[in-house]
Amino acid sequence: MNWDQIEGKWKQYTGQIQQQWGKLTEDEVDRAQGRRHELEGMIQERYGVAKEEAERQVDDWLKSQN
Repeated sequence: MNWDQIEGKWKQYTGQIQQQWGKLTEDEVDRAQGRRHELEGMIQERYGVAKEEAERQVDDWLKSQN
């Protein structure tokens, strides 16, 4: 699966994203609106991780969606 597919079906994935990153609120996930960089920025902020770590986490999650 690629990010374009996630972005196109964002509403369907919001619950899974909240399960993966439980510190993100529903409003934050909705605000990302499928934009990967927004999601990564929120992960960085909430979890106190570096940009590269947030990118890796999103990559790992994306791979698990196949």
